[in-house]
Formats: sequence, structure tokens, C-alpha cells
Amino acid sequence: MNGPSAPDWVHIDGSFGEGGGQILRTSLALSCVLGTPMEITNIRKDRKKPGLQPQHVTAVLAAASVAGAEVQGAELSSTSLRFRPNRTSHGTYHLDVAEKKGSAGSTSLVLQTILLPLSFTEQASLVTVTGGTHVPWSPSFHYLQAIVAPLLSRLGVHAEFSIASWGWYPMGGGQVSARITPTPALLPLKLTERGRLLRVFGLSAVSNLPGHIALRQRDRAIAVLGRQGIDASIEILSAPSAGKGSCLFLAAEFERVTAGFGGLGAIGKRAEEVADEACGGLLSHLRARGALDPHLADQVAPWLAFCQGPSEFTTSRVTRHLLTNLWVIGQFMDIDVRVEGGEGEEGRVQVLPGEAGSREQKGESP
Repeated sequence: MNGPSAPDWVHIDGSFGEGGGQILRTSLALSCVLGTPMEITNIRKDRKKPGLQPQHVTAVLAAASVAGAEVQGAELSSTSLRFRPNRTSHGTYHLDVAEKKGSAGSTSLVLQTILLPLSFTEQASLVTVTGGTHVPWSPSFHYLQAIVAPLLSRLGVHAEFSIASWGWYPMGGGQVSARITPTPALLPLKLTERGRLLRVFGLSAVSNLPGHIALRQRDRAIAVLGRQGIDASIEILSAPSAGKGSCLFLAAEFERVTAGFGGLGAIGKRAEEVADEACGGLLSHLRARGALDPHLADQVAPWLAFCQGPSEFTTSRVTRHLLTNLWVIGQFMDIDVRVEGGEGEEGRVQVLPGEAGSREQKGESP
């Protein structure tokens, strides 16, 4: 969203904090919404494969498409990027993580990049992304649908997600869609108490693998949670996919918010280990008192910078991802962020938007 003259460039050190792709995605989203040109250096500098990987390139190209941006450095392995947005526009977008190189890069993380800017356009948008839907180091499609979307709806965000096929590592090839309806204003988030646990539900899924794997994942999870006095309802699913894979996804529905946890299968990894992974995350969250699970806390942070009023939430664990995301937001916007609790501890976060968070100041209303 640009005024009569372009604002100064924002310079981001991609090696700050957790130093991963989240810095890139948040920077792109904020750049698109604010109309602020930005430059990132040291992208994923200390990762095993530094620089942009296929899913990151797709995220850049997606942001460039929705914002009509001029881009330099959007190539595989690039460690620097210059991004100059124009005007963010609604539309129908088709994105493929494997377009430049075969990849099971995360479809959820690509969507994460453009959901925020597309929520402030004039009309609804439909985005279809091909790639990995249930892959390591990223939120699964079902986490996005069952956990992220309901929380965003509390802010006034209208986003509907659907899945046509599942994409597992390393083949990918899954396909998800998102329909985003613009919102006139974002409501502040006040979520410091999660309330009583109402139920635990989820799914145990396999694609092109023996059905007993899904059964073992489910049975192990029911047994582990049962020992803690928790009854879980877990659906068995044979998921449509060109590849092979398995997962267990658990959702803990409280009176005021839902938290999500998952485990992914891998070659040599027993079904019981997959279940233990998901159950471990859920039980760790239950031992704490925070309202938002650790992943949800960092994913909602950029949205809160645009709310019409101060937001406050608690989380069961402050992560480096969350702290890094808050730092990135502060590079773009005049906001006051207060964090109680250190990394790895329970925490409370307050986000008080400043003048730079007002879209009207950029010469355009959504």
C-alpha cells in the first residue's frame, strides 16, 4: 500500500535470531501490506543448505505476484533479496513449490506469506498451492485448517482451506487451496486464559502404506493419553497421495482456544514413535498454563501488528521463532511489544500497534 512517494527501504539481517525462513516470510508479508521496499541479506546463512530453497523462492514469487513487486535475487541458494512492492491485488493464484526444482516444500508456509496481504485487498482471492502438505519443520495443512484458521477468525479474518491431495516428503505433489475474503479491520486478540479442556480429537493418516500403521499410531496415542485421564477421538484415514507417508495430528480444544500437535512418519521410524511425538507436544502444553501453543503464538504475531487496538496473549512456551518474528515486525512498524518470560518458558506477550500500523497512513484503506 503506497502513498505518493515510496518509503525508505527496510534492511533485514536474515541471520538474526532463529535465522530461518520465517524472517523471509514475515518480511515479505509486511512489505506487501505496508508498501515498504525491503532488502534481506544473510538469508538462512547458517543452515545446512544456506539461502533460498524451493519453498522460499515460491513464497517470494507468490508475494511478488500479489503485490506486483520488482524483485532481485529470487533464485535458488540466493542469500540476499531486494523486494519492492507496488499495489497488492486480489485474484486467482496458482503456485507450485516444485516449479523450479522437484521439492516437497511446505504449501502452508507459502500460504503463510500471502494470507495477511490478501486479507486487505478489495475482493476475495483464491490461492492454490502444490507441494508438501505434511512435511517436517512446517505446520501441516490440518494445523492450518483446525488451529490457525479459527484463531484468525477471532480477529475478523475470513479464510477457508481445503485439500485435494496430500504431499509427503520427499515427493510432494499435494494440493491445497485457500479462499481469502477481505476484512475491513482486524479485532485485537485478548487471550490470556485457555479455559477448561473440552476434548481431544485428531486423525491418524497413511498414504500408500499398510493400514496397520495408522491403527498403531491411533492406538498408541489413545493409550498414552488415557494414562493421563484424557479420552481422545482419533479418526483413521487413508489419504489420497502420489507418495507414501504417515502422520498423527492431535487437537486439544479448550473453552477459549484450540491447540495442535503432530507427529510425522519417516523411513525407520516406528508408528509408536510418531504417536509419542504428537502426544509429547500435547502433554507438554497441558503441563503449562499458556493459552496459545508455541507454534500458534509465533504465527499470529504479524497479524496483531495491524489490529485496531492492543492485543495480549499467553503461550505455553516462548520460542525463538516468536521472538524473531516480533523483532522483524519491529523493523517495519512502530509498535510496542512486551514479552514476559524467557525463551523456553511460559510467556505473556502484549502488542500495542503504533502509527506505522495504520494502513490509512499509507494512502489507502483496505
